[in-house]
Parts: sequence; C-alpha cells; structure tokens
Amino acid sequence: MAFLFNKFQEAVKTLAKNPMFARDPRHLQFEVDVNRLFLYTSYYRLGVNAEEKDAEEIIDMASKASVDEQQKQVQENVHYQLTNMCQAMDSILLPDTANCPSQVPSEAHNYPRRSGLSFAVGTGVASGNKPAVPATRPLTRAELSNKFRDHFRYTLDIRPSQIPHNDAGQGLFLSGEANAGAVLAIYPGVIYSPAYYQYIPGYPRIDACNNYLITRYDGTIIDAKPWRSGGDTREIWNGSDLVDYNAVPSKSQENNSDRAWRMLSKPMKKSYSENFDEVLERRNPLAFGHFANHPQKGSTPNVMICPYDFPLTANDMRVYIPNITFGGEEPITMKRFGSFWFKSRRSGNQVGESPVLKTLVLVSTRSICDEELFLNYRYSNSKKRPEWYVPVDEEEDKRRWS
Repeated sequence: MAFLFNKFQEAVKTLAKNPMFARDPRHLQFEVDVNRLFLYTSYYRLGVNAEEKDAEEIIDMASKASVDEQQKQVQENVHYQLTNMCQAMDSILLPDTANCPSQVPSEAHNYPRRSGLSFAVGTGVASGNKPAVPATRPLTRAELSNKFRDHFRYTLDIRPSQIPHNDAGQGLFLSGEANAGAVLAIYPGVIYSPAYYQYIPGYPRIDACNNYLITRYDGTIIDAKPWRSGGDTREIWNGSDLVDYNAVPSKSQENNSDRAWRMLSKPMKKSYSENFDEVLERRNPLAFGHFANHPQKGSTPNVMICPYDFPLTANDMRVYIPNITFGGEEPITMKRFGSFWFKSRRSGNQVGESPVLKTLVLVSTRSICDEELFLNYRYSNSKKRPEWYVPVDEEEDKRRWS
C-alpha cells in the first residue's frame, strides 16, 4: 500500500504543473486543489486491498477528466465516507429497536420537512413549532468518541497545541491511525453566503475578534465560534453565540477595502426570525475542524480543506452535519467583482438541483498516527500576517487570494 501511495504523491506533484490548469491564478489554485482531493479521496476509497493497476487507472483519470468531473467524484467519495460514519454513530446512539419496539426504523428515519431552512430531525414537531429531539443513548461526548474509534481506528482530541508560540492555544489531535484521503473532521458552525455577509458578527472587520472563520472558494464563510467544543447531548441548535463580538478595532486600523465596505453597506443585526433551529448531534466526534492549527516553520500540513456540499435530502445524516445556513434554505445567486459581491438576477437553485449545505471537511494528505493535525491557513499576503505565520507555499497563498 505504501508503494501505491508514493505513486499517488508523485501524481499530485506532476499534475499540479499540467498545462490544463493554466488559467487565472485563483481558479488555477482551485483546480489544483480539486485534483489533489480527487487523488487522495480516490486512493482512500481503493482500500487496503487495492492493486497497482487500479491506482494507475485513477492517476490516468486525474490527468484527463475535467475539473467538474473530478469535483463530482470528490463529493461522492466524501459522501461515501460520511455515510458510513453516520451509520456507525446511529448504531451507537440510537436505542435498540429490538428492546424498544415503539421506535421502529421507519419512524427513526422518517423526518418530516419543515418550512424555512431545514428539515426536522425528530420523530415529529414539538410545541411552538420546534423540532422534536429523538431519544438517544445517554452517552457523553467522550464515550461516543471512544466507541467511534472502535469502529474507525481513530478519533479526535482537543488539547494544548505542540506549536511553541503563545497564540497556538488548543490544537486538534488524531488519536489512532488514519490513511491518506480519510475524512478526519468537519468544520462546524453557521454558514453565510455572500448575500448575508453583513450579518456576520463584527462586519466588515469580521476576523478582528474571531479566529474561527473560514472561506470556501465560492465565497461561502463558515463561522465556527458559536459551535465552540460541541456538547454532551443531541439538542436543538440555532447558531446563537454568547461571545462578545463588540470589541471592534479603531478606524485607524482599517485599510482601503474596509473603508469601502463601510461606505457601501452597514452591518445588519440578527433578529429572532433569522435563527433557524436544527436538531444536531453536539457530541459528534468529527465536529472539530476549527481547532486545527497552521504548521510551524519546518513542518508541513497533514490535512487539507475539502469543500463538501451536503445534500439536505439525506435526512438520516442531517443530525450529524454540525452546520446551519444563515438566511434560509433558498440560495441567492451572487456574482463577484474584485472584493465585492452583488446579487444576480438568476435563481439560486437551478432546475433539478437539490438544496445543500455548503460546508467543509478536512482530508488527510498522508497516513497519520497519534499526532497533531496541521492545516495550511493560506493567509492573504495583501494584509498584515501574524508573527507566527510562516507560509507553507507563498505562491499558493498568492494564487488563492489573487
């Protein structure tokens, strides 16, 4: 298996230089990342009994398939892994139907659809139009994490980072073993499309008091700060956060882009009607992607970001996806011009498309065993970076934010 992985690693390096990616810098980096994810997740899906000819076929596909085709396969590979994980957590958490005949499988997974953002995840709708929280076994988060490890040979721990600087704080650690291409973590929290940027706490300086924001290539921002460290129950969650975001830096620290944003628009306040209740499994042992640190100088990342569009039609998995979308279920199409986003006349959902949650997962880029997980933050070089930030690849940073 190590021999096959070396072939994949060489393919990752070679295909990144392929002329097929020679377009605008930002899209170039997106395509290179999709290509890497295609190779890594396909390698994982081959399994331990893979043959060399299977690996060579996938490498050949990576050099010929379009980016759209590779992207679809990445989504399928990630969804395949998460489906297995969600089914395993069901087997751990849901009551034994043999000993609890009142809860048959058809009831446990027949979730009625609610108006607004999402689907109810319970067996019915509680009073006050709140989704019902189905009964689960009374396990703590730590107990669920240990049982998850029994199924998949690894789980995640949060403890002080091994990076020797004061701002490192807590780090994300893999306990156990995982192969390259494995989905190791989900990035939890509230999802904001560009249409709702103004509602992000602290806007427009949204990152001034929040280190748990991440941006997808399509402009979607996920705020993991409200999720914190999860919880010890399956519960109704609406993304509310009691953390103070009001400590806004003085205007003297603003750059030209910040001033432009303030002139063109004003921050918006959330109202109760914009909080969307979901029944989510707060004990989810994968919901810690926001604790992964940037590697220190001399070390390299062992995970990478993978955009994942979770299909909301997969009702039986919804409770394990630790995200809610701000602003409702119906997407609004936006177009980007430089640093600004504007609403498009086109409908957000095209004919035949199903509603999705635009979230992120972390995928391993090599075999990992009992070590801290490191993610390339790819900070923009147009803004002042923290003293501890050492670029993994300066060219990638430039392309990402060009």
